[in-house]
Amino acid sequence: MQRLFGKKAPAAPAPTIGDTTDRMDKRLGQVEGRIKKIDDEMNKIREQLKRANPSQQARLKKRAMALLKQKRMYEGQREMTEGQIFNMEQVGFAIDSVKDTVDHVNCLKSATQSLKVEQKKLDIGKIENMQDELQDMFEDNDEIQEILGRSYMMPEDIDDEDLDAELAGLEDDMLYSGDTSYLDEALAPPSDLTQPQQQEETDPARLEQQLGL
Repeated sequence: MQRLFGKKAPAAPAPTIGDTTDRMDKRLGQVEGRIKKIDDEMNKIREQLKRANPSQQARLKKRAMALLKQKRMYEGQREMTEGQIFNMEQVGFAIDSVKDTVDHVNCLKSATQSLKVEQKKLDIGKIENMQDELQDMFEDNDEIQEILGRSYMMPEDIDDEDLDAELAGLEDDMLYSGDTSYLDEALAPPSDLTQPQQQEETDPARLEQQLGL
């Protein structure tokens, strides 16, 4: 059958929006060129009318009327072509927007699958247990640091008011006597706790003065 009637010619590809828009742009350029040509000729007629006699003016005006009619026609074609180009561009924009949306959805699907695979590698229970263990370790470390920061051989029943009163008495004693020997005693290293402490002879009146009594 193909030998008798020949092979059917393949169908021509459908025109794309880009091709159609390009052809319309070319046609629009041609129309605008014709309008510009008419404008140039109208300018020449205006100059000729200034120097023409009445009979020449009638002929020039008739030519000007014909040119104006052509210009109105071309302006109508230009407006129509611009509207068609605008519609084609809007359709092209809509098609591109739909394609972008499809790509966006496909990307989200792929990302969702990847996220599911990665989430399966995580155990929320183990993570919570790890956080609890870390919290316990930090709390234990704080407690250890507090224990290590304790001072040795410090009496626990010291009253801040008594210390303030004693400090005031020491300052008064320093002002009146100028004696700073109490500082030497305060800065002296502690004696061996395993050895019995030696009692020093102390003036009762001076002791009362130092204690602010």
